Amino acid sequence: MDADAKKTALRMIPYGLYVLTAQAGGQAAAATVNWVTQTSFNPPLVAVGVKADPGAYAVVKEAGAFALNMLGADQGGLAFAFFKPAKKEGDTIGGQPCKTGSTGAPVLASCPAHVECRVVEIVARGDHHIVIGEVVSAGVAKPPAGRADEAILHMRQLGPNVFYGG
Repeated sequence: MDADAKKTALRMIPYGLYVLTAQAGGQAAAATVNWVTQTSFNPPLVAVGVKADPGAYAVVKEAGAFALNMLGADQGGLAFAFFKPAKKEGDTIGGQPCKTGSTGAPVLASCPAHVECRVVEIVARGDHHIVIGEVVSAGVAKPPAGRADEAILHMRQLGPNVFYGG
């Protein structure tokens, strides 16, 4: 396989950006994720690719639940903030105000929308595992002006040198 061709082709897949949060056993985690898709309407299911490490993945696995905080098109700074491990201190995570959602996961106050999910399955393959969650709660703090799918932050908006995949 041509490694450069593979990298280029895989980078052609468009990615939205989200902050995944979870909390279990007194430990909270937050991480920017981009491999996200809705997989079912009934029941409402989403699949998220989460790096299989002792960070956010371990907390999601222990909690059995997570929140996906949708980043608005103007929230590139938040995406960068959660590229590194985040600590929960009081009513903040990674320095960002949050509240505890119905699943126990932190929900970021500044995000325009979120969904909370109960983990129904984990596909453990490769360096990222696919976490499938059933949406059990949702909130919209800031209704989008226009199409909802145009209101979120996309990877390409972070600049010409920020890629994922390949």
